[in-house]
Amino acid sequence: FERKMSLSPSAARLLLPPMPSFGSGTPLMPRVQVQQPPQVLATATEKWDSRFTGRAPGQEHTGSYYFKCMIAGILSCGLTHTVICPLDVVKCNMQNYPEKYKSLVQGMRTVTAEEGASAVWKGWAPTAIGYSMQGFCKFGFYEIFKDVYSNMAGEENAYKYRGLIYLAGSASAEFFADIALCPMEMVKVKVQTSIPGTFPTALSPAIAAMRADPNTRFPFGSVVPLWSRQIPYTMAKFFFFEKVVEAFYTNVFTEPKDTYGKGTQLGVTFASGYIAGVICAIVSHPADTVVSQMGKAENAGKGFGGILSELGFGGVWGGLGTRIIMIGTLTGLQWWIYDTFKTVCGMGTSGGAAPAAAALAK
Repeated sequence: FERKMSLSPSAARLLLPPMPSFGSGTPLMPRVQVQQPPQVLATATEKWDSRFTGRAPGQEHTGSYYFKCMIAGILSCGLTHTVICPLDVVKCNMQNYPEKYKSLVQGMRTVTAEEGASAVWKGWAPTAIGYSMQGFCKFGFYEIFKDVYSNMAGEENAYKYRGLIYLAGSASAEFFADIALCPMEMVKVKVQTSIPGTFPTALSPAIAAMRADPNTRFPFGSVVPLWSRQIPYTMAKFFFFEKVVEAFYTNVFTEPKDTYGKGTQLGVTFASGYIAGVICAIVSHPADTVVSQMGKAENAGKGFGGILSELGFGGVWGGLGTRIIMIGTLTGLQWWIYDTFKTVCGMGTSGGAAPAAAALAK
């Protein structure tokens, strides 16, 4: 007789009762068909996942983590852009009326002399709303896309090509962030650059006026210029931030990151953000000038390319010095607020030293 069992021969002998023997004294054992276990490679381990592998408890990239990053992004972008609204008012006017607004200090004096001290806060409401929505998408989606692209690349390539992942993740996040920002950005620019008395400065009347005038192309008429300005800006912002943080923890603060106090870590965050912001300002300034020009009445209905060709190469750099100061400070503060919120939530600060390449060897 024959029994099919998934047991080793030695186990089968233990479980089966003794069998009678005939003649030679050799027991008559049943033929046992042994099912071999599947062969497992010695190198097989749990599948690597950027969201979980190697992350400290409480810092895994779960849905809760991404949501907290989105809230941190709201605070980061919404607060900082609102606080620097006076600089933004002067910068936009320097871009639109360079013959009248020649420098930051002179421009500030001109605005307050002609319209009153409160005029430097024109457009604060659409700024706060628009950039809060942008920050929600920019920072939260970046964390999501960075993990998605890292997992698509695999562990070794995610390390080897991490710079490309920073660029791709930030560009993807900013694409959606600009769609969220566009309506309020159009209102903000129109309020800040219109000749006094020709356009409402309060939020609701300004939106109504934009909707009533088809030449403004509200609410998404500026989305292409915004992509042209913000996507390169954000790619530089995240790429250089990650790289500068990595350089700090590799060459300056060479002990493990967690051995340094939160004050030191947040100081590294701010310095890295400021350096990245200066680069961002230069990279994105030409497109920023075009966006500001689109708010002028004489440019109503003109497209991005038409305004760019009218300005020429020299004309797109107006107000760059002011914007470097503004964006450097802005970006440093944004990263500091973002990482402070993450630290309070027990999520740690962003970035760190690059892992040793040997750690990735299989």
